[in-house]
Amino acid sequence: MTYPSFVSHWIADVEVPSTGGAVFEKRSPIDDRVVAQVARGGAAEVAHALSAAAGAAEAWAQVPPPKRGAILGRAAQLLREREPLFGAIVQIETGKPWKNAVAEVASSADLAVFMAGEGSRFYGKTMPSPIVNRTVQTLRQPIGICAAIMPFNSPLAGIAWKAFPALLCGNAVVAKSHELTPHTAVEFGKLLKDAGLPAGVYSAVQGFGPDVGAPLVQDSRVGVVSFTGSSATGKLIQKIVSERPVLAKVCLELGGKNPFVVCDDADLDLAAELAVASAFIDAGQRCASGSRIIVFDKVYDAFRKALLARVARVKVGSGPDDECGPVISRANLDRLVQQVAGGVSRGARLIAGGQAVASLAPGYYMAPTVLEDAAPGDEISQQELFGPITCLYRVGGFDEAVHLSNRTHYGLTGAIHTSSVHRAQEFITRYHAGLVSVNGATFGAGPHMPFGGVKNSGNGFREPGTESLDVYTELKTVVINHIPGRV
Repeated sequence: MTYPSFVSHWIADVEVPSTGGAVFEKRSPIDDRVVAQVARGGAAEVAHALSAAAGAAEAWAQVPPPKRGAILGRAAQLLREREPLFGAIVQIETGKPWKNAVAEVASSADLAVFMAGEGSRFYGKTMPSPIVNRTVQTLRQPIGICAAIMPFNSPLAGIAWKAFPALLCGNAVVAKSHELTPHTAVEFGKLLKDAGLPAGVYSAVQGFGPDVGAPLVQDSRVGVVSFTGSSATGKLIQKIVSERPVLAKVCLELGGKNPFVVCDDADLDLAAELAVASAFIDAGQRCASGSRIIVFDKVYDAFRKALLARVARVKVGSGPDDECGPVISRANLDRLVQQVAGGVSRGARLIAGGQAVASLAPGYYMAPTVLEDAAPGDEISQQELFGPITCLYRVGGFDEAVHLSNRTHYGLTGAIHTSSVHRAQEFITRYHAGLVSVNGATFGAGPHMPFGGVKNSGNGFREPGTESLDVYTELKTVVINHIPGRV
């Protein structure tokens, strides 16, 4: 059976229920049916998982990095072999069209391969010293226990991005599953066990943020907290950790309000195609979603026509040929419809979508939505909506486009479409974000690429890429003095 009727915690390589038997429901975004009862954890389950991690962390840290990498290599092989299983779990939990669900499996396997190789390149540095007979070097050392707090939008990629580099670096991992995508992290634990990971090095607990997330990040045994999610929750996590008796490293990968700039020398058909992909793949539930489309006045009407024609052809559903799946929950669907209505009431004009797709009810499908004439300072222009909604903005030229691109508290990704290398380079320089795409979509990270943002989009760390090693290790500087006369 692909998806169990009961989703447990995964602690020390064993599926365990919650103390007292507390549960909550997991519903399918595709059709609103209850697919499982999920163990609802609390402080007791967190303590159990952390005790298992503490017991296993020291021995795991002593395993040489190349051998830790070899286990990740076996995990990559198992992921490819189990692609149908993991694809089905991701599709049931998120409602993604099949091609998107299995693409997530493939990208997670690619990351495991990349990180496996990093085990043999676990580089520190050797530096010259101005003092005679002295050698200075840096070593990477494990931190201890990593708390990995998951997003719902890409449940397998979400855990892979955190667990693979954390494990390679010699840490034990306690994952907090998102309550809306609970089973992926459990099945991931079974895969790691089969790949040869020792018991206790990886655990996953189920439940809600106040019940499970809070005691996890409050515990001073946790040496690094890695969180992907909203800026508000990220700030709360950083505050909680700052108030602990012992500090921890905090890695935050947060939201975005990403601009997609269309210049008057752009390929408008290509730009329309990629604007739609940026806005509506994964139902807009991507931190890198293209939610602000900024178009030069000279080509605004022509681009608007091309964009709306492509939006009208977007296939909504979870079938093999569909492009835009459901949002994750009924509550999110209702919220998104209300936010669109609020934007319209404040002066924005709805030119596509705006409502749930009645023919796909009771699934949580929203029609791809486009607004124009929203004020740049309006909340619909400033808040990350995390749904299939994008806004069109008309600007007079390049400087205005750059100014509007930077006019949010986010700085995750952005794209510019132009045939001018001069404009492209100037946008790269002047737009404040962690990723800039030229003549592409607003998304597009790979296992070898650092990903993350500035301002309210992150706190400076990057995942994955080799830069993720900086998240999950501590650098130790070693100074070695020797006396030649004693040789």
